[in-house]
Amino acid sequence: MTYNIAMVSLGCSKNLIDSEMMTGNLQQKGFKFINDPEDADIIIINTCGFIDAAKEESIDAIVEAENYKTEGRCKVLIVSGCMAERYKEELMEQLPEVDAVVGTGNINEIYEIINETLKGKKVNRTGKIDNDYYEDLPRVISTPQHSAYIKIAEGCDSFCTYCIIPKLRGSYRSRKMDSVLKEAKTLAENGTKELILIAQDTGRYGFDLYGEYKLPELLDELNKIDGIKWIRLLYVYPDAFTDSLVQSIKNNEKVVNYVDMPIQHINNNVLKRMNRKTSKEMITDLITNLREEIPDMTIRTTVIVGFPGETEEEFMELYEYIGEAKFDRLGAFTYSKEEGTPAAKMEGHLGEEIKEQRQNKIMELQQEISIEKNRHRINNTYTVLIEEKVEDGVFIGRTYMDSPEIDCIVYVHSDKKLEIGSFVAVNITDSLEYDLIGEIANESSK
Repeated sequence: MTYNIAMVSLGCSKNLIDSEMMTGNLQQKGFKFINDPEDADIIIINTCGFIDAAKEESIDAIVEAENYKTEGRCKVLIVSGCMAERYKEELMEQLPEVDAVVGTGNINEIYEIINETLKGKKVNRTGKIDNDYYEDLPRVISTPQHSAYIKIAEGCDSFCTYCIIPKLRGSYRSRKMDSVLKEAKTLAENGTKELILIAQDTGRYGFDLYGEYKLPELLDELNKIDGIKWIRLLYVYPDAFTDSLVQSIKNNEKVVNYVDMPIQHINNNVLKRMNRKTSKEMITDLITNLREEIPDMTIRTTVIVGFPGETEEEFMELYEYIGEAKFDRLGAFTYSKEEGTPAAKMEGHLGEEIKEQRQNKIMELQQEISIEKNRHRINNTYTVLIEEKVEDGVFIGRTYMDSPEIDCIVYVHSDKKLEIGSFVAVNITDSLEYDLIGEIANESSK
């Protein structure tokens, strides 16, 4: 009998790759994947357990799937990912319709787990958080063909006081460079034009294997792959951002002048309490160096407001710094108290209202910065990757300045039919708070 499986992938792009590998593994075993969980015999919810909002989303998805099992055709409900690793016993005890929990290091066992659940067994398969990366697992890309994530490492050794990830994903383990390059070449052969490099901390790539940071060398090699046009970096923390990495971004044509670099805060006391291995001075020097070496560099960052003990003065230092630094892209998150982390036991936890007020204040400032920057982009021409047709004559795309899902878009007006996944030159004619509006131009520029 052929079973229909619905895979619901929640959380970050790193989790998405795990979902893609489970999908590839099960497809090879003859399972059929469908989009609508209502029509599925087996539902897999690949969860995120990082912060409260992500946990709530995961629980909502599980409860919805439970309804399909009690009232629909679903026979097996499996919960995998970070939340399964973190709350394995609670999930099995409190959600009786859940047939199996699968930890972050056990995804290679998904076929055997399904077979056990189909025989009526309850399965708890977790605990292998330090497993090597599963190089031999097939992968079915769920993003548009032209753009794909590639995970270059798993786990984390930073032990920030607010973060539970090392307990869910294990220690930092880099993939061998040959393995990354092999996968990148396969993706390119299958039509991928944009590679998005991810890890919990991308800048530390290679140190555990080779005794030195190898991201610059990896970029040099990826730059040689035919068919790839853009290579994008996410999650490069400031303390692992070396001068050689700056030069590699600058000198490799396919590596776009964009980096996602979470700073989390700027006040040195807060950074110390967070166990961030950086400082205001180091961050400032790095930003200055990046912008001097690469004038059209786009810097995206994230910050956390309302960390335990954050005073009004410490918050205002962050607020004023953002106004001065004028990051191109920025996301502000309220501190989430996570059990099992050192920060959860700290004194001085702030109320939700104060945290949300601080978050809103920063995002209002960032909107003003974005409006100002976008106005300066009018009458400039950019290469845009076309991703969607919204109506006749109107398409949506992205410039090198924007990652999919998290950043901004360009509304492109064209009388011609534009192919999805194609790169076109667009002259910017107008701007919104975050997005741009343009029309097809004759010439392009990076």
